[in-house]
Amino acid sequence: MEKQEFGLLGKNISYSFSKKYFEEKFKKLFLKDHYYNFFDISEIEHLNTIIENPNLIGMNVTIPYKQTIIPFLDELSEEASQIGAVNCVSFQNGKKKGYNTDAFGFEKTLLINKKDHHKKALIIGDGGAAKAVRYILEKHLIEHKTVSRKSEINFENLTEALVKESLLIIQTTPVGTFPNIDDAVPFPFEAITDKHYVIDLIYNPSETTFLRKAAEKGATTLNGFYMLEQQAEKAWQIWKS
Repeated sequence: MEKQEFGLLGKNISYSFSKKYFEEKFKKLFLKDHYYNFFDISEIEHLNTIIENPNLIGMNVTIPYKQTIIPFLDELSEEASQIGAVNCVSFQNGKKKGYNTDAFGFEKTLLINKKDHHKKALIIGDGGAAKAVRYILEKHLIEHKTVSRKSEINFENLTEALVKESLLIIQTTPVGTFPNIDDAVPFPFEAITDKHYVIDLIYNPSETTFLRKAAEKGATTLNGFYMLEQQAEKAWQIWKS
């Protein structure tokens, strides 16, 4: 059988889960002709040399290229088009098609601990992952506001009152990722209660400083590992369909 290649596109991605995950999957399925690589590039323009590879079947996309990759693609799935961010690309029949499997993964994560009182959310951060989160919150009719450095509500003017009434909090920034595990975005943790559900999309470390501080206030917390597994499985389905 012909060699089939897959990979992760991003910047400074040697820490990533994807390579190990897919290599283990190939082993389990006895797919000796399947390979997974890092496409670690400093500028999105370098993508052209990677996608010329005729053996390339699929690609995961991570920070900072989830949005800048879009002009390089031939078409987008409905979710990717609505979200405006791509984290999975399939190369089939000479076409490059972008998908967003983050939305699928986040929805699964959300529903693990979501309760009826989780009607209002705060999304921390405004990158590609935040766009997928917003898409799913809208699907579930959950009111939401964004907190980021440049948004109307930012880390300087975020009030305790808003945190108290927003019982669902999703941290989508990379702040606190290994090796900078002591870092956390500035946040009024004293407003967190045992009614809060706090999700941090980071998976390494398994408990970020942000999650630990929320858990200390009694919140239900969850990291990004399940979301990561789910989006990876969805990507695999897309590549093999």
